[in-house]
Amino acid sequence: MKYNSKITRVLFLLTLVVHCTLFGQQKPIIHSHNDYLQSVPFWNAFSNGATSFEADVFLKDKQLFVAHTQSEIQPKNTFETLYAKPLKTVLNLQYQEGKKLLLLIDIKSEAVSTLNKVISVLKKYPSIHNSNNIKIVISGNRPPANTYNTYPSYIYFDYQELGTEVSKKAWDKIGMVSLSFKRFSEWNGKGRLTHDDATKVKNIIAKAKKTKKPFRFWASPDSKRAWRTLADMGVDIINTDKPFLCASYFKSLPNRAITATTFSKVYQPSYSADQKDLPVKNIILLIGDGNGLAQISATTLANNGKLSLTQLKSIGFIKTQAADDFTTDSAAAGTALATGIKTNNRAIGTDPFRKPIQNITEILSSSNFSTACITTDNIIGATPASFYAHAIDRSDDAIISKHLINSKLNLFIGGGGANFKNTSLASNFTILPSLDNLENTTADKVGIFTAAHGLKTVMNGRGNLLANATKKGLDFLHKKNKPFFLMVEAAKIDHAGHANDTAGILAESIDFDKAITEALKFADTHPDTLVIITADHETSGFSIPQGNVKKHQIEGYFASYDHTAIMVPIFAYGPMSHEFQGVYENNEVFHKIMKILKK
Repeated sequence: MKYNSKITRVLFLLTLVVHCTLFGQQKPIIHSHNDYLQSVPFWNAFSNGATSFEADVFLKDKQLFVAHTQSEIQPKNTFETLYAKPLKTVLNLQYQEGKKLLLLIDIKSEAVSTLNKVISVLKKYPSIHNSNNIKIVISGNRPPANTYNTYPSYIYFDYQELGTEVSKKAWDKIGMVSLSFKRFSEWNGKGRLTHDDATKVKNIIAKAKKTKKPFRFWASPDSKRAWRTLADMGVDIINTDKPFLCASYFKSLPNRAITATTFSKVYQPSYSADQKDLPVKNIILLIGDGNGLAQISATTLANNGKLSLTQLKSIGFIKTQAADDFTTDSAAAGTALATGIKTNNRAIGTDPFRKPIQNITEILSSSNFSTACITTDNIIGATPASFYAHAIDRSDDAIISKHLINSKLNLFIGGGGANFKNTSLASNFTILPSLDNLENTTADKVGIFTAAHGLKTVMNGRGNLLANATKKGLDFLHKKNKPFFLMVEAAKIDHAGHANDTAGILAESIDFDKAITEALKFADTHPDTLVIITADHETSGFSIPQGNVKKHQIEGYFASYDHTAIMVPIFAYGPMSHEFQGVYENNEVFHKIMKILKK
C-alpha cells in the first residue's frame, strides 16, 4: 500500500466520534445499514441518534433511485427525495447544529455513469456539498482508484481492498475502510466469538487501524453483544439495521458499564450456631431495597467474586406480589415483612381493608424486646415506616411522623430531621446529634437524624454510615441486656435502580454488604442471634450481560425504571436459619420469625 504515513490532516469522518469512554473505548459511529429500508428513511435513523446512513442507488432511465435490487425500484424512492432533500432540511433548519454526518452511497449500477449522476444531483444542493458537517463516501461499484482525484473535493471513496496498493493521490480520497465480517468469522452475535475467530478479527482490525482511516465491518452480526464486542475491539463504525436500539445502547452505556472502585472486605463466618436447632434471642433483619438476584450477582462479581453475603448457606426466594397488584411497592412489601399480612400498594401497616395491623416491633415490645430501625432513607420512608406506623397511604407524612413519635422503638437512625421540627418527638426520644454519642448514652429511647432531609448516596460522599450505624446500633441494643429486633435498610440500591445507574447499584450494594458484615460478626460473638437478609422487591429488571471479574467491570442492562415482580433472594445465618430456605410469599418471613421466637 502506498500512502504517506506522516499525513497530519485529520479526516473529517474521525470527528464523528463522540468522546465518552466505555471501559477505555470511544463511542462508535452508528451506521444505519440499508437505511432506505427503514419505515421512514433517513429521519428515523437521524432522530434516533445515528450519524451515518447507507443508500443503495441505481441509475435507471436517467433517474437515480434508491433500492436494494433493481426489481424493487419504486418511482417515488429517488435519491433526491429520500436523502438530498432531508439533508438540505437538516442544514437549513439547523437541526442538531454541528452534528457530523456521513452519507455512504452504495452504487449498484455502472460505476462511472451512476457516480456522475450522483454528482449532478448534489450540485443542486450547495448547502450539502459545501457543508463541513456532511461527508459523502462512495461504496459498492466505484470507478478505478487512479481516477479518484478527478472527482469533486466533497466526494470520498470506501476502501475495501486492504493490502492493495493505491497511489498517494487516491489514498487522499479514501474516506473509510470497509470489510466483510464473514471473511473472518461466522459468529451470529450470540454467545462469544471463539478464540480463533476473535484472534482473526482483532488482527484484521489492527491492520485496518494502521491506515488511520475509520473502519467498519459490513455483514456483521446485529445484536447488543456484537455491537459492544466490535466497539471494544476498536471498530469505528457499527453497522446496524436497528439504529434506534443501537444508538440507545451506546448512549446509555456510560451509565451502565462501570469499573468498581470500592470493595467490601469479605467476612468468613464461623458457622458455630448456623442451621442449628437452638433458641433464638435476637433478630437482625437487613433489607436491601430493590436488591434482586442480578444486583447481588453484579456486586459479587465486581467484588472479586464473593461477598460476606455469599458466604451464607441458608438461602431461599420470596415472592413479592402485593394484595392488589402483580408488582409491589416498598410500602406493601415492607408491611408484609413487618406484619405477616399482604396489603395494597402504598399502604403502611394497614390491611387491604385499611384497618391497622400490629407490626413486629409492637408485638415484640410487649414481650420485653428492644426494637430499632436503621435506614439510609428518610426515617418516615415506606420501608422503615412499615415497622412502626399505620397509614392508608405512604405519602401521609403527618400521620407517619406522629406514629414514630409515639412508637415503641428504642432506637431509630435515619434522615428526615426537618420533618420533626416543632414536634413533641423529644418528649419520647432522646435525640442525639451524631452516631458517636450513641456509645455513651444511658437513655432508653434514642433517635439520631443523619440528615435534615434525604441522605447522600455513597458515591456522593455518605461514607461508611450504614455499617457504622449497624455496629453502633447493635452495641446499644446489646447493652440493654434484653432480646432485641433490629431492622436495617439499605435504601439507595432502589434509587440507583430507578435511575438505571449501574455504578450506584454496585456502590450501594457494597455498602450494604459492609453492614451485613457487622451483623454477621455480632452473630458470631452472640450465637443466640439470627440474621436475615432479603429485599422488599427488585427494581429495574437489572441484568448483567457482560463484564470482567479480574478488572471489576460490570455492564448492567435495565428492562425498566420501576419495580418488577421478580422473586428476591433471602439469606439467613445463625440458629434456625434453615427455616428460611425454600420459596414462599414475603409475608411468611414474619410468621417464620414469630415461630422461631415462639410468639
